[in-house]
Amino acid sequence: MTISTSAARTASAGPLLRAWRVRRGISQLELAGRADSSSRHISFIETGRSRPSEEMVLRLAEHLDVPVRERNALLLAAGYAPRYAHTPLDDPSMGPLREGLERLLTGYEPYPALVVDGTYTVVAANRGIATLLEGVAEHLLASPPNAMRLTLHPEGLAPRIRNLRQWRGHLLAQMERQMAPARSAPLRSLYEEVAAYPVPERPGGAEPDEAVPHIALPLRIEHGGRLLSFVSSISTFNTPMDVTVAELAIETFLPADRATAEYLRALG
Repeated sequence: MTISTSAARTASAGPLLRAWRVRRGISQLELAGRADSSSRHISFIETGRSRPSEEMVLRLAEHLDVPVRERNALLLAAGYAPRYAHTPLDDPSMGPLREGLERLLTGYEPYPALVVDGTYTVVAANRGIATLLEGVAEHLLASPPNAMRLTLHPEGLAPRIRNLRQWRGHLLAQMERQMAPARSAPLRSLYEEVAAYPVPERPGGAEPDEAVPHIALPLRIEHGGRLLSFVSSISTFNTPMDVTVAELAIETFLPADRATAEYLRALG
């Protein structure tokens, strides 16, 4: 017996939905209540005994907080067309978005801020970031630069990060959380690459990581003979309807002490 492409896709939708439900720590009963369905129907969908409607796929994806790219994958697996566009950032229709991001980054100066895509490629950055990148190896700055490589590579910022073990652990954990059940091959490859980088020792031997304030993990980095301290914040777009927009993240670095703020303002 020959299985059609449509049937094969439908058969894989259920396990994908179940993987997302398990990932979110939600029971079938709880998901059914949120989606105005029954736990029996959810069970049938997950085991492939029932084919979900397009509306049901989208409703379950919404309640499971599935990223936009993976919602398209769920729709395809269930035999439906993708719902969300994937518009290149350099497309003319993205002009207002690019201009808005540039204004935001410029307005944050002299403090560092940048925008990255779903695989941490830097798509925009301000002068504050350029200041921190002084001395980084040229090959890491080649277009397009990658934020994880810039930070963790032994020829990048890593030798100047005072609390490198803690900051590295934070970044790797962040990447792990982003990897969906249907894992992104480029993101997985990047994770394996940066996780394998050696942790460079500081001149004169390794120093212990600094104590972590209870409010947030700081990035403590040396620059110009000074120790600068930042706490970072990541912003994403609310209810994105395009894969590109959904995967953009704006990271801003707020000075964690007065000395850092004054130093950057003097440079600025």
